[in-house]
Amino acid sequence: MFERRLARFQSHLTDAGVDVALITDDDNVYYLTGYYDYLHMEFGRPTILVVPKDDEALLITPTIDLNSAQHAARVGHIAAWNDGMGHEWREELPGAVKTAAKVAIEPDHMPPPVRAYVDDLVTAERITSATPILNAMRMIKTGNELQLARHAGEVATAMMTAGRDAIGHGVPEYEVAIATSQAGTRKAAALLAAHYDDGDMSPNTHFLQIMASGKDIVKTHHRASTRIMKRGEPVFLCFCGMTNFHRFKLGFDRSFWIGDAPDDQIAVYEVAVASQKAALDALRPGVTAESVHAAYAEVIQGAGYEYPFRCGRATGFSFLEAPQLVTGDSTVIQPGMVLAVDGSVSVETYRAQVGDSFIITEDGWEPLTHHPKSVEEVIL
Repeated sequence: MFERRLARFQSHLTDAGVDVALITDDDNVYYLTGYYDYLHMEFGRPTILVVPKDDEALLITPTIDLNSAQHAARVGHIAAWNDGMGHEWREELPGAVKTAAKVAIEPDHMPPPVRAYVDDLVTAERITSATPILNAMRMIKTGNELQLARHAGEVATAMMTAGRDAIGHGVPEYEVAIATSQAGTRKAAALLAAHYDDGDMSPNTHFLQIMASGKDIVKTHHRASTRIMKRGEPVFLCFCGMTNFHRFKLGFDRSFWIGDAPDDQIAVYEVAVASQKAALDALRPGVTAESVHAAYAEVIQGAGYEYPFRCGRATGFSFLEAPQLVTGDSTVIQPGMVLAVDGSVSVETYRAQVGDSFIITEDGWEPLTHHPKSVEEVIL
């Protein structure tokens, strides 16, 4: 799988007149080579994938992660560098780019120290971007990737069900986070054992649980806290960071109430649900990404609420991929895309959001995440 991707990427480099690409985004290094979970710039340790258009790829990575690289990376050569020894990660780069007329980088994903060094080696007119090539490659998922997406949906659904069951009067928010993490990990472990032959891939969920309750409901990305939930309060659960099965990401959100729901909040919630439905009614192959956003926004603004944030985004091995369902993105929706699609309304004292992920099919879409959203079913 990874060898085929790397070969396709090299073919695209040739077509674009690029001699060598320097890949530094963690997700793209994984996408092209299978190498992941190395110490990166957070620890001052760059990993750089060097991809010539017509030769074997070179992986530059810290010696501390060499064993992992040798096990996972589908590349021709690995150059390990050690802290404080010689020129460290810089050692191989001059030779990699010196004869290249055109060098492709990831401008938005290259660590500043690496970019500064590359700028010293390569004049500005020789630098171009590899991002459009990689975005286009990753936009339409393969059959293997769609299997990962469906399994990620099962993990997300298990987490949402466990989170819903844990919500209640007198319960602290962190107990919900514990319940979702346990459910997601167990579901992921079962799927890994049944369908995958990769003993190194962790089933454990990670990323702090996004949730809010009571007066904090308007804090969009609030993390689970020690706050005690009470009857009559709204509760929001989001798994857009925690849904990460076998490195495949999805989006998934729901809003709830404990025991009772105020009429004014129900009215806001119903517009949020309607806005997602409008987006899904518009979502199909052949339409533009921004037209889906427009259908969603029309419902929200038509109900008298402010212009909303983007309706959704593509996901895959990254949390944010192309296209985005937002004004200005004219990308044509195609079968094989995986999209997170939201409905949302915010007012001063309440915020409602429902979101799910979908595979675009030949004539519509296939849902990946599953949980009720009618008012009666989200009052717990």
